[in-house]
Amino acid sequence: MTLTKTPESKALIRFQDCDPFNHLNNASYINYMINAREDQIKECYNLDIFDLAKSKGVSWVVGTNQIAYIRPALLMEKVTIDSQLIQFTENQLQVEIRMWNQDKTEIKAILWSTFVHFNLAKQKKWKHDQQLIELFQNVVVPISATSFEERISQFKPQKV
Repeated sequence: MTLTKTPESKALIRFQDCDPFNHLNNASYINYMINAREDQIKECYNLDIFDLAKSKGVSWVVGTNQIAYIRPALLMEKVTIDSQLIQFTENQLQVEIRMWNQDKTEIKAILWSTFVHFNLAKQKKWKHDQQLIELFQNVVVPISATSFEERISQFKPQKV
C-alpha cells in the first residue's frame, strides 16, 4: 500500500471564526489546521490519536507552534489544507501544515508544529514504538529550509 505523504482536505471558513473584517481570526487558523491534520492522519494512515490515548495511554502534546500569516482567509472561502511530517525523532514530530486558497494557487498561512510523544499515565515524554517509527519513515518528507523564516521566504511572492 502506498501512503499519501502530503494529505490534503478542504474547509469552509465560518462566520464564528472571523474577525470584524471578515478575515479568519489569527487563533482560528491553528484550529482549522490542526483539525485538518487530525482528520488527515486518521483517514490516510489509520492513526486515531484519541483511540491511541485510550488504548495505549500515549499521545502527543504540542511543544511549539510557529505560524506565518501570508494572505487572509476570508469569510465563506473554501480553502485547501495540506500537511506533511518534515522530521521526527524517537519522541518528537515536526509537522508543516499549509492553508491555501481552494485551488492551491495562493498560500494563506504556514504552521510548523512540534509534537512531543507523551505517556499519559507517567506524565512524561515517551519513545515512539517501532510501528510508529516505521510509519514515520514511510511518510516523512524532509524540506530543504533549515529555519522557519527561510521556509516562509520560499512561499512569499518575490518583489520586482
